[in-house]
Amino acid sequence: MSTKILYVEDEPFLGKIVKESLESRGFEVCMVADGREVITQFKSFRPTICVLDIMLPYRDGYALAQDIRQLQPDMPIIFLTAKTQTEDVLKGFQVGGNDFIRKPFSMEELIVRIQNLLFLTQQKAASSAASTPSQAIALGQYQFLPHRYELHQAGNVRKLSHRETELLSILTENLNFTVQRRDILLRVWGDDSFFNSRNLDVYITRLRDYFRDDSTLEIITLKGVGYLFKA
Repeated sequence: MSTKILYVEDEPFLGKIVKESLESRGFEVCMVADGREVITQFKSFRPTICVLDIMLPYRDGYALAQDIRQLQPDMPIIFLTAKTQTEDVLKGFQVGGNDFIRKPFSMEELIVRIQNLLFLTQQKAASSAASTPSQAIALGQYQFLPHRYELHQAGNVRKLSHRETELLSILTENLNFTVQRRDILLRVWGDDSFFNSRNLDVYITRLRDYFRDDSTLEIITLKGVGYLFKA
């Protein structure tokens, strides 16, 4: 089965070149230029991976990534953008992007990144199928249900994002043991770049906030090393 790419780009000339180049390499490509049409095409095309330009008419790539994450939490997403500010890159990762390519880019780079992200996604899926329990994991006064992306507490249910679930799964798999920061970055984001490292800090802060009602649970930062989820 060929890899199906949902490619969102509003520059007709660039879009035509990229689409034809990808198709010449054996990919099946659905190109969309209007942000309003993306989710409809996503549902009907059922892509393997999404490549999203950020600056789009009517609905930008950030918003589209969030919509896609709601429909399919584990969908691989690559952002394409002319933006160069660190804040823009961080926002891309925070809304659910897996990778970020700045324009102008070479087709070789795009294809390698697509193949690499698909490989990492397949590896994570295989690892999750082998190790993720179907039952809830008890954490103090909480119940963590990784297969349902949920954290329960006293009858309240918090829906977790795909990345929050991945990160919490790693911490619970190593409960009361140190997890190397680099290992987390490689497993969840695929590389240990500065931008991903900053993004990890955001997610750790978020998880700490989720467990704030239980003093027996603590996510400890071991500076220069990693994290210890103490229970």
